[in-house]
Order: sequence, then C-alpha cells, then structure tokens
Amino acid sequence: MLENPETKYRPFQPIPLQNRQWPARTITKPPIWLSTDLRDGNQALREPMGIDAKLRMFDMLTEIGFKEIEVSFPSASQPDFDFVRRLIEEDRIPDDVTIQVLTQARAPLIRRTMESLRGAKKAIVHVYAATAPKFRDSVLGMSKQDVIDMAVDSVKLIRELAQKQPRTDFALEFSPEVFSQTELTYAQSICGAVMDAWGASPQRKVILNLPATVEASTPNAYADMIECMGRLLDKRDSAIISLHPHNDRGTAVAAAEQGLLAGADRVEGCLFGNGERTGNVDLVTMALNLYTQGISPGLDFSNMDEVIATVEELTKIPVGARHPYAGELVFTAFSGSHQDAIRKNMPGESHAQQHWDVPYLPIDPKDLGRSYEAVIRVNSQSGKAGAAYLLEQSLGGIQTPRGFQIEFSNMVQARAEATGREVTTDDIGQIFRDEYLGHPKDPIAHSRHRFSQNGDDRVQKVGLTLQIGGQEQSVTGEGNGPVDAVVNALSLPIDVRNFEERSMGQGSNAKAIAFVEIGVKDGSKLWGVGIHENTTTASVLAVLGGVNRAARQGKLDIDARFPKLSVEPTSHRPVDVQSGRPERNNIG
Repeated sequence: MLENPETKYRPFQPIPLQNRQWPARTITKPPIWLSTDLRDGNQALREPMGIDAKLRMFDMLTEIGFKEIEVSFPSASQPDFDFVRRLIEEDRIPDDVTIQVLTQARAPLIRRTMESLRGAKKAIVHVYAATAPKFRDSVLGMSKQDVIDMAVDSVKLIRELAQKQPRTDFALEFSPEVFSQTELTYAQSICGAVMDAWGASPQRKVILNLPATVEASTPNAYADMIECMGRLLDKRDSAIISLHPHNDRGTAVAAAEQGLLAGADRVEGCLFGNGERTGNVDLVTMALNLYTQGISPGLDFSNMDEVIATVEELTKIPVGARHPYAGELVFTAFSGSHQDAIRKNMPGESHAQQHWDVPYLPIDPKDLGRSYEAVIRVNSQSGKAGAAYLLEQSLGGIQTPRGFQIEFSNMVQARAEATGREVTTDDIGQIFRDEYLGHPKDPIAHSRHRFSQNGDDRVQKVGLTLQIGGQEQSVTGEGNGPVDAVVNALSLPIDVRNFEERSMGQGSNAKAIAFVEIGVKDGSKLWGVGIHENTTTASVLAVLGGVNRAARQGKLDIDARFPKLSVEPTSHRPVDVQSGRPERNNIG
C-alpha cells in the first residue's frame, strides 16, 4: 500500500502572483528553438552515440531547421570534445546555425570547454550553478552568496577567454538549477549578477535558462514563476528567457507552452521528448501543436517517418505507437463511429474545404508525409464505415452504395471476429474479389450478350449466352433497360431493388463498376457487382453476380430454371463481347 502522502510529501507552494497576465494571452509566433538531443538527450542513453552517429543526428537537426543546437559537454569526455572539434575543423556547421556547449561553473572545465570552441564562427557557452536550497545545502555545501560568487567568477572567466578568441562570436547562457525549486528573489539576484558580469545589454543579451529540471508543480505554477521573473529582472530587455522543462509529471509541453504565454522567448528540448529520467520537452509535439493553430513553427517535419527512423536507429529508443503526431497509430481509427465521421469529411472533390477540419484528425497526415491509407483500419470493433472506406480506396476512391456497405462490412466483421486480428486492406480486397468477382462455386458464367432495340426506344432486347455446368445456354429477354432485360431473360424469381453505377478512373482506361441489389423469394436482399470497361457489360455482370451469390447461399434454385443442364461449378471466365477474350472483372 502507498504510504500516507500527507505526511511524506510536501505540497508545492505557488507564488502569490497578483494580476497575472499570461492566462489571457495567446501564442502568435514560434519560440527560438534549441535542440539538446546531442547533449542532454545523448547523455540519457544507455549507449551514448559515437561521433559518426552524432554527426548524422546533427545533420538531420539542421535539415529540420534548428538554428541553435547544444552539441556536447566538451569537458565531460574525450569523445564529446572531439565531436565539437570535428564540427568546426570539417566546417560542418551551416552559417545560420549556432552550436552550444555546456559546462559546470568550475575553472578547469570552463578552460577545456573554451578550448573545444577554438575556430568556431558562433557559439553559446552554457554554464550552470545549483541554486535550489537542497542543492546548495546538501550537494554543494555553499551559502547563497557563495553560489553567486562562483557563478560570477565563472562568467568573468568565460568572458576573459572569449576575448582571446576574437574570431568567434560568443554568447552566454546561464541556468540556475533547479529554477522550479529556487526562491524567486534569489533566482533574480544570481541572474542579475551574471548579467552584470557578462556586460549584458539589448545588443549583447544573456540567455537566462529557467529550467524545471524536476517538474515540481502544475504548468500554471511554472508559468507564474516565469512571469514573475520577467517582472523582477532589472534588465529584462537584455535577457532572452529560455525554458527547459523536464517531463516528470508528464506536462513538459504544457509547461513550455504556458511559459511562452508568460513571456519566455526560447524553448529547449529533444525530438520526441528524449532526455534524462522522463525526458525533456517534446519539440516535435510542441512544434506541431503550433502548426495546428496556423503558426508556422520554423521546423520541418514533413518527412516524419524518416525522422523517426533516424532517431530510433541512433538512440535505440522506439517512438511509441500512440506518440502525439508521430506514432504509428495516432492517425488510425478502429472505432466504427470515428471511421464514419472521418470518411464523411476526408478531403476530395466532394469535400472541398478551405481549412483542415476533419473529425478526430487535428492535423492532415499528408503534411507529415503520411498517406491516408493508414487512417482507417479495421478490427472487430469497427463498423461499416471502415471496411467501406478501405474498399473504396482500393477501388480508386469511388463511393459504394450504403446498402452494399452494410452487407460487405458484415463479411469483414465476421472475418475480424473469427481471426481475432486486424483485417488489412489486402484482406478486404481479397474478401471483395472472392465474394463478388467470381467464386469457384458460381453456377453461372457469362459468355457473351448482345442488346438491340425492338422498334421502341424505351424497350431493350438482349440475347444472353451463359456457361452453365460446362455447357452454353442462350436466353433472350426484353425490358425497359439493360438490367431489366437481363433479369427478364434469366426468368428467375428475383427482382431488382437498387442499381447504381460508378466510374473507376478517368480517360480511355477508365472502367465502370455496377452495383445491383436483388431481392429473392424469402424476402432477403443481396448485392452483385460487375466491373468492365463497358458500362452495359458491367451491369450485366452485376446482375449475374447477384444471382450467383443467391445460388451459393441456397436462396435461388438454378436447376428449376435450367432443368436439362447439370449445375456444376464452372471454371470458365466471362468472355468479352467484342473481343471474345476472357472478361477482366477485377479490381485495378
């Protein structure tokens, strides 16, 4: 049993911020982005990336659009130092990209760090000092003033060493760790001292990174702290306020978004939220959150699958199937009601829309390089809409009749329940072909036909030749159209309840698909489907398809109509009326 939290854990005490402004604001532009994948994200791996892997990650980050990238902790290891040197010496850093390196506030480590940056065009030196009470008392054993003195001395040393490397444009970043658990007035004091030591001005701004190194509260409390710091700083116009929330409470993205509302300018994090413990801000999620609000994030995730593949390969950490925007299943609907709403609103000729507005899909999957094929997937929880949508996609996007959708979805549902697994698009296509486009137990096959008019434009006459039991049998009939004429020629106890025809494709290669719903004596109804380049032939095949399905199900006695012929399964394929070649009654 869990222990009594009232006695074991101290609740976070929110600051008494009066007249807070951030709740009434909206985000109107993207922040400055900093990727820490190569430093914070890398040190969080079981097996840190080697230099070649880090080079691949760096190249991908620049392609995505990051202009500031924290690349290493150069004083922590020789590989980290060597990686910075390779970036610089091999001229791998684009002119519009600034690399950032991290160091503790210790002179030997600072000197080693500055040495790693020799020859860089632009660089940010990120120095941090522990400022939270528990860290000051138990980790450092230092007073408040001792920590301020340590931070100021470190910044002065960085400034001195920077002046000896005039070819490099240096900037400073300072982090009071852990800001989210540091007294605000003390955080303001140490940040102000650091800014003074650097000589901060509106033209020479200091990046003040205010990390929630451990998420200690709800995002709104973090936003209050950010807004309060903005008010307390003496030289707010000489500072860039940066955010670095971790994800201990699962709210890092929310904390960063509300921190921006509270006046921050910059966000640090990793792709897919990688980082120590529960990770950092998920920059993919946060950037695409902005994108769905009509704000260009300045980061390009239009080839999401390639980004995922690279990150998974280099970090050995999989991206979850339900990860926002990126997961394999986040654009997938198995629920029947969801599928129906999505299907009715997917973009197309009949769904023209000025803005993206599709139920259950906050973003267009195509914007991330995903196709619509995986949006709807079918299992035993799905309804008719899912099976219909997948079938319609395989048929070139045509819309099937509602009654047919119900009948077909029942077949798909039965398959899903029998197998206990997802029914794939290929499965659905196979079910359709087997059931509607020629079954080995079909008693009747089409050989040829000819239509004519019998002196009256309203009357169609048909001569129909069939294969039954391996033998040809010819019948004739007439009616008020091709379908009626074929039904009368067959002279079976059926009637046509519904007939619909669609075009599959455009131009000279387009095919017609016909759907015929027939009724039989027991009151049941079933559908036949025909596909052919010729629209009339497609309707003939659809009627025969319905008759065959009724016979296979024992609802229609073919022997009664053709008593002199044995009714055996036939392997004959339908024959084209014009060419004499076998019919192509199939998909595609």
